[in-house]
Amino acid sequence: MEGDFVALHFDVEVKYLVQKNATKRRRRSPDERKSASLKFIPLGGVSGIGKNISVLEYGDDILVIDCGLMFPDEEMLGVDFVIPDPAYLLANKERIRGMVITHGHDDHIGALPYILPELDCPIYATRLTLGLIRSRMEERAPKYELKAKEIQAGDVIDLGCFKVQPFSVCHSIPDGVGYAIHTPLGVVLHTGDFKLDPTPIDGRATDYALLASLGTKGVLLMLSDSTNVERDGFTPSERMVGKTMEQTFRLYKNKRIIISSFASNLHRVQQVIETAVRFNRKVALIGRSMIANVARARELGYMDVDDDVFIQPSEIEGFPNNRLVVITTGSQGEPFSGLVLMSRGDHRFIKLGPKDLVVISALPIPGNERLVHRTINDLFKQGCEVIYEAEQNIHVSGHASREELKMILSLIKPSYFVPLHGEYRHLVKHKQLAEEMGVPAKNAFVMEEGDVLSITKRQARISGKVPAGAYIVDGRTYGDLKGGLLGERKDLAEEGVFCISVVLDSSGNVIAPLSIESRGFLHRVDADELYRQIEDAVEKAVKAFAREKRDRKDEDLASRIRSAIKGVLRRYSLSSPVILVLVNEVKENAILSGLAGREFAK
Repeated sequence: MEGDFVALHFDVEVKYLVQKNATKRRRRSPDERKSASLKFIPLGGVSGIGKNISVLEYGDDILVIDCGLMFPDEEMLGVDFVIPDPAYLLANKERIRGMVITHGHDDHIGALPYILPELDCPIYATRLTLGLIRSRMEERAPKYELKAKEIQAGDVIDLGCFKVQPFSVCHSIPDGVGYAIHTPLGVVLHTGDFKLDPTPIDGRATDYALLASLGTKGVLLMLSDSTNVERDGFTPSERMVGKTMEQTFRLYKNKRIIISSFASNLHRVQQVIETAVRFNRKVALIGRSMIANVARARELGYMDVDDDVFIQPSEIEGFPNNRLVVITTGSQGEPFSGLVLMSRGDHRFIKLGPKDLVVISALPIPGNERLVHRTINDLFKQGCEVIYEAEQNIHVSGHASREELKMILSLIKPSYFVPLHGEYRHLVKHKQLAEEMGVPAKNAFVMEEGDVLSITKRQARISGKVPAGAYIVDGRTYGDLKGGLLGERKDLAEEGVFCISVVLDSSGNVIAPLSIESRGFLHRVDADELYRQIEDAVEKAVKAFAREKRDRKDEDLASRIRSAIKGVLRRYSLSSPVILVLVNEVKENAILSGLAGREFAK
């Protein structure tokens, strides 16, 4: 199972935490439980857009909220995505009463295939969200048997000492919820990702009545989405995009229309399909996640679309331009997404040209701007027309803007406040906004990953820190974000690599010509003199080492060779390439091709 990596990577740290917390795992007496503090711990979601995962802890009970991934920035060379470090949860997994999910976006569910099999706890989510979770688990952790519990807004779920009440919120994906979590010390309100859209596509608005009721009764702690705190006013309704789409279809009635959006923005996809039907166009879906999400939404009844609306990707090039709409992934410039492949002319089924209009119906996630702009430039090179400006109303956010955040704060009037889901500046500005709305400065907290907010009947304070951080996912390999892998890739990208292979006899004499190769540093044709000097320096280093071998057994020949090479390179270049040295020792009279080399260093 692909999730097995977690136990391997976290084994040492988890064992330490288990031993450290062993005394805390006995069942507490009633008096101890009455005096316990409520702890809130963000393990992600407070250091950037994505990787959302939070913990509520009281006495012997732990509740986990969301388990998402984050997309890599440009410095994370070759990385597919980033997931939270689950060490603290693994060390305390027998105390986890359940995991509740707010909605089906990858920044809230994408890490589940890698973490949930190790925690093996029940998971609670609404119908569509569970459907999307099942799709991801089937793809990445097919052997794991999901302990899934379907919920809906208005339910009350008992999870240890927590009574969890989901309530509907409007977002850019159907079936999103926030949570009112009743604890022994009071109500914790988690808004999830939300906005206050008065005319939602599915008619399912944010539950103002419940929020007002909770505010009247009193909310101990409010945890709130901070994504759009820098945007003044109100976030426009999703229906505005539908009107823009209709105008676009009417204006470009003779062109083939390609629309790129988030695969999880099912409201947007639904509006595009409905508009295509009205304009007598067929729809082709491109991108694995787009196809899977639409199929799951149709299967669960969240999209009502006839089969004959769709055509297969293989039919695209033979279809009349004015009769077709293509909906594809790639709005964030993901390297192997449908839109990016089209922009490079590498897509199997679509070749773009003047006959095409491309609409990018999304804004770049912070950190993805260069990738998106590069894709737009490549699209123009293909000769097609591109609509991508936000002011053309081709995209609206699914997150509340500043005035909406004020409204929620005025309804709830929480005793304590923690901003979530944003970059650090978003959290600071949301904290300041809460203070403007009457929350005392000492009761609003900007937290970092692993910080522990302890709340008692008298006060709340940051009382410590637990292990937290990030792990990178690169194909089928995984590693600590703070480890050496990314540093090595950066060095290779910036400085190149220099490789040398040395073959010695048992006496330490060089018995074959040195093999030297470099990539991304210098071309051999341009550096004959440099290579000659390197060969001389290496041979001298080997001879010196052979003479000293009896007296200096701890000397590493590969290290000596590496130092000799660096000495020569410093005279020729300011660059410091990665130097790989391979030393092979050959026994007397042996045939080289039949030997297994002994590697001293890489």
